[in-house]
Amino acid sequence: MPEQDRVRVEPAPGPALLASRLTPAVPPEPVVARPRLLRRLDEGSAGPVTLVAAPAGWGKTTLLASWVRLGGAPPDVEPGAIVPDSGDLSVASADRPVSAWMSVEAGDDGDRLWAYLAAALRSATGSAESGPLPDRPPRPDQLEALAATLAAADRPVLLILDDLHRVADPAALTGLEFLLRHAGRRLRLVIGARAGLHLPLHRLRLAGELTEIGPDELAFTDDEVADLLTAHAAALPATAVHRLRERTGGWPAALRIAALAVRGRPDPERWVGQFGGDQPEIAGYLHEEVLATLDPAQQDLLRRTALVDTVCADLAEALTGRADAGQALADLAGTGGLLHREDSRPPWYRCESLLADLLRADLARLPADELRELHVRAAEWYAGAGRPADGLRHALAAGRWDLAGDLFVAHWPELTRYDSDPLHVPAPASPPAEVILADPEVALAGAAERAYAGDLPAATGHLRAAAGHAAGLPVPRRDRFLRLVTALELTVARLADDRAEVRAAAARLLRTRPAEATPTRVPDSPPAGAASSAPTAGGGGAADDLDLRAFTGTALGLVELADGALPTARFVRARAAAREAGRPRTELVAASRAALLLAVRGELRTAEQAARDVLGMPPSRGWSCRLDCGYAYLALAVVALLRDQPEEATTNLALALPALDAAGWSGNPEVGDDWLGAGEPVAAAVAALCRAQLRRDSGDPAAGQRLLVRAREALADRPPAARLTGLLRAAEAELRAARGDLDAARDLLAGAADEGADPVLAVTLAKVQLLAGDAAAAERTLPDWQAPAATAWPLPVRLEAGLLDAVLADRAGDGRRAGRVLEQTLDLAGPQGCRRVFTRAEPQVRDLLAAHLDAGTAHFALVSDLVRGAGQGTAGPTAGPRGALDEPLTERELTILRYLQSILSNVEIASELSLSVNTVKTHVRNIYRKLDATRRREAVRRARELRLI
Repeated sequence: MPEQDRVRVEPAPGPALLASRLTPAVPPEPVVARPRLLRRLDEGSAGPVTLVAAPAGWGKTTLLASWVRLGGAPPDVEPGAIVPDSGDLSVASADRPVSAWMSVEAGDDGDRLWAYLAAALRSATGSAESGPLPDRPPRPDQLEALAATLAAADRPVLLILDDLHRVADPAALTGLEFLLRHAGRRLRLVIGARAGLHLPLHRLRLAGELTEIGPDELAFTDDEVADLLTAHAAALPATAVHRLRERTGGWPAALRIAALAVRGRPDPERWVGQFGGDQPEIAGYLHEEVLATLDPAQQDLLRRTALVDTVCADLAEALTGRADAGQALADLAGTGGLLHREDSRPPWYRCESLLADLLRADLARLPADELRELHVRAAEWYAGAGRPADGLRHALAAGRWDLAGDLFVAHWPELTRYDSDPLHVPAPASPPAEVILADPEVALAGAAERAYAGDLPAATGHLRAAAGHAAGLPVPRRDRFLRLVTALELTVARLADDRAEVRAAAARLLRTRPAEATPTRVPDSPPAGAASSAPTAGGGGAADDLDLRAFTGTALGLVELADGALPTARFVRARAAAREAGRPRTELVAASRAALLLAVRGELRTAEQAARDVLGMPPSRGWSCRLDCGYAYLALAVVALLRDQPEEATTNLALALPALDAAGWSGNPEVGDDWLGAGEPVAAAVAALCRAQLRRDSGDPAAGQRLLVRAREALADRPPAARLTGLLRAAEAELRAARGDLDAARDLLAGAADEGADPVLAVTLAKVQLLAGDAAAAERTLPDWQAPAATAWPLPVRLEAGLLDAVLADRAGDGRRAGRVLEQTLDLAGPQGCRRVFTRAEPQVRDLLAAHLDAGTAHFALVSDLVRGAGQGTAGPTAGPRGALDEPLTERELTILRYLQSILSNVEIASELSLSVNTVKTHVRNIYRKLDATRRREAVRRARELRLI
């Protein structure tokens, strides 16, 4: 701007300014560098506004000050490096904006706010070149002149405003908003704030001009926790580091307090195991820095809802009596960040674990009658909402023995845990002796509650207390009572991993079935989300029989699965009985395992539907169902692999393995090639099979071979795992043969040609013999894949045998028989969409398919597509047509769409794909627009209808 055109406004005398508010804060040392967050700030500061928003103690100021001192994210900064303690603003380079810092304090009104803003901008631009910089709330003409000056600047001005939430008057920020809109993108704001920020965030967000960094990203990872502890000379073993990160939720303030407190402890690991929000150091910080910022009504809402692990609007209303409880929860989760919102409809919220500890300690100090009334409200709400396990726990805590007994008798099959992690919930008071004498089922309810919590000694004690009262009951009630005792004995034995006792208890339980009981009907899978029939409270002949079959079938199936067996039919029947009885939790467990086992058998359509049903179950029933989702995703990975969709198989594996691992297998959030899943050997072996094939497809069969060897060794001492071991041996032999090591492949398959040998080994041996050039030996070895007994083989094995039979016939010059056998093989493969056996076969299969196409086939479209894909290792479409979109999804959008099926948040998806959260959010918005959807579940449903996933 020419000198004669400049508008000079002399600053009026104003209040004295503190230099400390215009330089980055100096946090307590040491400060550990976090490159991933520094890079996020670099990315965000290229746009108009970056908001670092979180409650107190989440490291906002520390992060911003570190970023300014380092001049951004230096390429050579290492995770865990100590940030230098210089308080000077970084000198901007020629291609970086000039920086200014301002710390906002409580009471900053218009005059004081603009005095400091003017000083900060002068420090960045230089007063001689700054143009008009008002020291008080500016006039419109001053704002316009200042905006014009900023717009004409050579370089952008980067203004870091820390604790901007302290400006309570929205009008005080009006001028700042005006500058942001009219400075021609030469003013960039980086803001640190808690709740209640008076800026038009929704407009900025919709315009794509806002980068947000919240508690999920500010939370420390395991590696960052280890770096922080090391910097404080308080190093811990990896297991204790992971435990500390879980207990704190990665909250930086709590981690720093823990790092200072753990030094010098004689047993630091034990101290970490007891670390909680009710400890004095943490409790004081939470009271002063977190709860003190809330009004009394918000504090009361948090305290009352801390009675439960997760809360929705209706439950919060029941606990507090507030009609606006839902909006209050949303406010605390949105601007306050004190609650985590789960991806569900209706929304459920979870309090930070340390804050929940403190609030529950406060609850325990309430008068006994008031606390009992809260438990009664919770019990009645859960009982009416179909969550009997939670209802039972609160009924016992409230001393509502009648409600506890009724819940147990009506819902006993659902009152069992299917994972082994204890819940760490306090034991409720035991029922009085006179209550048990009049109603011994109450003692069984106490046993069920303790077993569900993982407190097996207490559960056994309750069982013994109840058993002595059976003799005094009338016959019909006594029979039911003894049946329930046996069911609880089975549950305790399963949770204690006493497999022999599980089988014995199941046998005793099944002997109580009525003589006229009918077999379970196995219906077709209902549409995802279809409601099950309601259970009959109190039992009845048919209902009791369904419950027995669902409960014992699932328990026995889990025991057999843990031995390495493949009890497909048992889980299918248990699932059908559970659905007919209206037992959704039991159905979920049986359906997830059935989905995987059906996929291994090659029943891909049924497996896929079962897996979709599992993933479509509402996540708000209070179950720990991550393991079930892991099985479902693994089933979908197998389905995709057999349909030769490697990208989809890889995506589903990426979703499956962390879910399975986080369910208590290794405790390691990073799942690598050494993962064996010792707790679930069948899932581990199937995962190894999938990963080995994908490694082969990517040109690394040696890595796949190593995976199979480790998986097979893990099953060496499990005789029931013979069928599973056979699949692993066959796959390993194929990989060895593909690498040219035919002798080693034959050694692995020794005995496969003997009568009664595993057909998968025999078929694989025949393939190896043909590959070695001995067609006669291959023909002798190949078992009869069309015999009645072969219908029990897994479909992929039958298809391999049929295709090999056709190849042998073609080589023998019998083209007519080759075509007939190939058509029969296609008849089997077509309905399931099983393509991999053709597309990944030897090159001569393509010629056979091309000749068959010319000769005529009922599978013309399929064979045409296979001819293009056979021997080339390319993924084809799914079985069935895909829907068309006006604007197709990109490959990246398709990948993110697959992740939207999961329980992962946008932040977790971004981490999985090494993308920024803003990039993921942009792709999600595009997905919603292209699919004409407004939320995640709707987009997933629409994509499934279009066969996109």
